[in-house]
This record gives sequence, C-alpha cells and structure tokens, in this order.
Amino acid sequence: MGFPENVLAKGEKVERDLHPHWLTVVVPTIFGLLLAAACIAVAVVTPDDETGNRIQWIAVAVLVVVAIPAVVVPYLRWRTTHYVITSHRVMVRRGILTKNGKDITLSKITDVSFQQTVLDRLIRSGSLHIESAGDSPDENLSNIPRSNEVQQLINRLIDEDDLRRRTLGRGLGVPDAPGSDPAYAAGDEGYRGTGGHEGDTTAIPRSRPDRPELAEERRRPRDLGDGSDQPL
Repeated sequence: MGFPENVLAKGEKVERDLHPHWLTVVVPTIFGLLLAAACIAVAVVTPDDETGNRIQWIAVAVLVVVAIPAVVVPYLRWRTTHYVITSHRVMVRRGILTKNGKDITLSKITDVSFQQTVLDRLIRSGSLHIESAGDSPDENLSNIPRSNEVQQLINRLIDEDDLRRRTLGRGLGVPDAPGSDPAYAAGDEGYRGTGGHEGDTTAIPRSRPDRPELAEERRRPRDLGDGSDQPL
C-alpha cells in the first residue's frame, strides 16, 4: 500500500517513501514455505480415510495458528511501516490495526547519523538516528535501505528548507542584513547609517529617485526680473 499523499501540506512533496529493508521478511517467508511444505507432506502420507482426514485437518489448523503470528504478522508489519521523507518533514507511520506515527519538521532536526554493521554493509542497509530540538525524544529508524544515502538526502533537504525560510523571511520584509530595514534610513536628507543600528551616525549618500523638475527650477533669470523690463 502506498503512502496517502492527502496528509501532505500545500506545496509539500514526497522525496522518499521507504519500508524497512525487504530482507527483514525473508526469514518469515522461508518459515511459511516450510510450514506449507510440511502440511502438504502430511496430506500426502496420510491415508484417505476418516483418520487420515482428521490428521490433515489438524495439520491445517496447526499451520494457520503458527503461520499467522510467525509469517502474516511480520509481513503486515513490514508493509504498514512507512518512513516518509518530504520537503518539509520526516514522517514515521507504524501499526497494523493500531496506528501510531511521528512527524519531525526539518527545521527542528539538529543531527542525523547512520550506523551499519558488517551485514548491513553487505545488504546496503542500516539504521538512522535523528536528533530533534525540544522535548520530543529522538527517533531511531531501523533497517533503512541505503541508509547513508538517506542521511545525505535529509541533510540536503534541511539546508534547502533553511534557505527557503530565509528567502520567505526577506520577502515579508524581515531584515536579514545590516541596513536592510528601511526604518534605518535618515529621512529627507537621503542618508543611511552604514552599521544598520540606531546608534551609528556614520552616513553615506543614497541616490534620490528621479522626480519632475519644479516650476521654480524651470524659470529663466529674465523671468525672475533684472529690473530692465519693469515700468519706469
């Protein structure tokens, strides 16, 4: 079953939807095949009479009772465990009947590390340890396929998320560099402090915007009157 994308926020994109490594269900699968083979063998060797039929039904019942917790449940647990990495957060969903999950926003992740045993390196798997700020406990993701690549992916998404937040902050008028706040401008004189602080009086000229020429500036000297055109 795929991860339901209707839980995503607007503009949020799924970068990776992972299940635990498929080798985690290899042992239950082999055990299930052995149980099925044993049940078939019992059906073949038992006589086709009332006693044989009774033995066959007992074998089927044992197969079902053993196979459900040993084969079916591990497979369903594997299929219903999602490690979802999006452009905004890391989501963990677990549970067959009773669901539980956790969301860690990228801005709260302080460290991502991975660990691989010798066997993990052979099957290209590993575990991820995600540390987050606040009171929320850290999260351990086990049996992650290509855990080192997933770690690099999360780190890259954290950097992109930080850059996006900074860009949005500047777009909303939040000062991000000294002197970027127009409140620091010097007013009508057209000067701004170089330090970007109220106590800094060092000023540099700032170019004025183009404006139409005033009527007084367009007047010729003769229009101002030099006394030659005044009546006697």
